[in-house]
Amino acid sequence: MTIHPQQITSNTVPVSVLIPAKNEEANLPACLESVARADEIFVVDSHSDDRSVEICESYGATVVQFQFNGRWPKKKNWSLENLPFRNEWVLIVDCDERITPELWDEIAEAIARPGFAGYYLNRRVFFLGKWIRYGGKYPDWNLRLFKHQSGRYENLGTEEIRNTGDNEVHEHVLINPSHGQVGYLKEDMLHIDFRDIYQWLARHNRYSNWEAQVYLNLLEGRGKDGTLKGNLFGNAVERKRALKRLWVRLPMKPFIRFVLFYIIRLGFLDGYPGYVYGRLLSQYEFQIGVKLYELRKSGGQLNQQQQPKSSPRSASSSIHS
Repeated sequence: MTIHPQQITSNTVPVSVLIPAKNEEANLPACLESVARADEIFVVDSHSDDRSVEICESYGATVVQFQFNGRWPKKKNWSLENLPFRNEWVLIVDCDERITPELWDEIAEAIARPGFAGYYLNRRVFFLGKWIRYGGKYPDWNLRLFKHQSGRYENLGTEEIRNTGDNEVHEHVLINPSHGQVGYLKEDMLHIDFRDIYQWLARHNRYSNWEAQVYLNLLEGRGKDGTLKGNLFGNAVERKRALKRLWVRLPMKPFIRFVLFYIIRLGFLDGYPGYVYGRLLSQYEFQIGVKLYELRKSGGQLNQQQQPKSSPRSASSSIHS
């Protein structure tokens, strides 16, 4: 195994990094270089057929293959349950994310504080070469640093929906409140995808399948147990969850989403990248709506009608006829 020169450092932080991956050869070098200060790096791969594994091993990362069975748990929760972490703290980083030197310094200080079990990281999203600062995309808080025995991703009841992938994407980490409090770090994590718009669209095509099921669960009052509770007076993530329960019931969501992003939340200040991003979010909302309609009218399959459920009496009659 070849150790990349940038992995050798005198100020290693006692944190285990978890990176979920599949066919990420374009993003992995910058991602792995940015987490070189971690004491331990696991890349949980979904049988990539590009150079992902080779790249990970060249940086000294431990590669573990994950085989999704189509049900719970997905990749991150499976990793938290099964990987032999040698550190108490785990940092979850996607392949298109970067941990800056300044953030590493803050992480080193944060994990030494008593009484904390997890920390939210703020994320800067870059799109078409520009930081999308407006439109409600910043701040973007994600609970990514936590004691690995204290946190797990929520289950929103979407594992049976097809074509959503094997990885938790928009689910939130829930921390056992008896293990300590949750804080916020000041330095930002960077989200910089080196792939093209095709990949962005393909990814959000999968995400919209997931979102359609989440919308359906919210509309039908299902999937509340073991999930993040919405609270209009809570933190930013709890407020967002509470507002989503209202959002799913609104009409004209694609139009409203563009107006919110581009006009009300000043997305136009991000120039052309902001305009494109707003249009794509509106398109994404339209996809969710169409797939929600498909789920409700034909069980998630095009041009098929849901069969009415037979009553026990009618079913019995048909058996004996």
